[in-house]
Amino acid sequence: MAFFEFKLPDLGEGVMEGELVKWHVKAGDSVKEDQVLAEVMTDKATVTVPAPKAGRVVKTHGNEGDMAKVHQLLVTLEVEGDAPAQAGGHGEASAPAAVPAAGGHGGRAPVSASKVLATPVTRRMAREHGLDLAAIAGTGPQGRVTKADVVAALEGGEKNVVAAPAEQKARPAAPAVSSGAADERVPLRGLRKKIAEKMVRSKFTAPHFAFVEEVDATELVALRARLNAQLAAAGENTKLNYLPFIIKATVAALKKFPHLNANFDEASQELVVRGEYNIGMAAATPDGLTVAVVKHADRLTLAELARETARLGAAARDRKLKMEELTGGTFTISSLGQSGGLFATPIINHPEVGILGVHRLKKRPAVVGDQVVVRDMMNLSLSCDHRVIDGSVAADFTYEIIKYLEKPDLLFLAMA
Repeated sequence: MAFFEFKLPDLGEGVMEGELVKWHVKAGDSVKEDQVLAEVMTDKATVTVPAPKAGRVVKTHGNEGDMAKVHQLLVTLEVEGDAPAQAGGHGEASAPAAVPAAGGHGGRAPVSASKVLATPVTRRMAREHGLDLAAIAGTGPQGRVTKADVVAALEGGEKNVVAAPAEQKARPAAPAVSSGAADERVPLRGLRKKIAEKMVRSKFTAPHFAFVEEVDATELVALRARLNAQLAAAGENTKLNYLPFIIKATVAALKKFPHLNANFDEASQELVVRGEYNIGMAAATPDGLTVAVVKHADRLTLAELARETARLGAAARDRKLKMEELTGGTFTISSLGQSGGLFATPIINHPEVGILGVHRLKKRPAVVGDQVVVRDMMNLSLSCDHRVIDGSVAADFTYEIIKYLEKPDLLFLAMA
């Protein structure tokens, strides 16, 4: 018998750590090769970490809710025969890669710049601008100073006061919230914690504004019914909901307004206009909201979009989304279907620069010509990053989408 020290393997490009969300094993358990040991949440996804080989768990390292760094000791195993003492670290025996399981920061007391958590790129950026990293409050995991934090410090004029004691730059501690005997405290962990972190980053980094308009979807309702009847008559199992039409209309509008099909690079202060149309689809899961990405949405037919969105939605609910299905989005659509309400102002999926909210479709009175008639109506709300998108552009973009939804036959010309 031999002891085998298994270290947390690489979790994806640029990912250096993750939150230890759940242990699937404990000391004394026997495990098989590839059996799930733990779930780890990164800022991109929840991943399951499989056992590199069969054995008995001697010790697990870390508690649920802790941050675990890549190549940090995760599990000590007792295995048959002679085994390398370690696996998962640099230059050590190879370990299996973590497997994505689902869609998907603390503060710190500043110390010396050398001890501040930050990537080499962030350190170089701060050094080039004469900033003291220890004087910047980090918003990343475990108080890590991010590129966005350095940009915020520059924009906020902190360059002129970096000589102040580091303790003066720390964020004031939030007051504790008291609780009574009948109250329940629910730790913010896993996907819900990552959602909170991402929403805070987006809301406090990008100055949001919203544009709302209504859509007369009567012709869209009729077209969908005709197409579903044709699919059923042809023996197809695919059934169209409204999302494929909305995705197609959005892609057509993005082609006319490419600056909305973009990511904003905080470090370089550049708008990266994407050449692909990868549409994020916000899906509700038991753990919280997950954005699955429909890759190359412009190349898919309505029926293919229906199948792909259904597949991604099911995978999100079952926590089976792959890493590549959670990343690479260029624009996001958020729809709650019949629970969508009158309108809302969704928060941008950072670093994207726009998000479209789709709201409840229902019959209501509308004026057509000089007559008040009953029509199928719904509202769209577009949130944008005002640093790079002006209100007039947002309005024109929204009306372009509405054009295709109110006259959905035009979608077939756009797809030609």
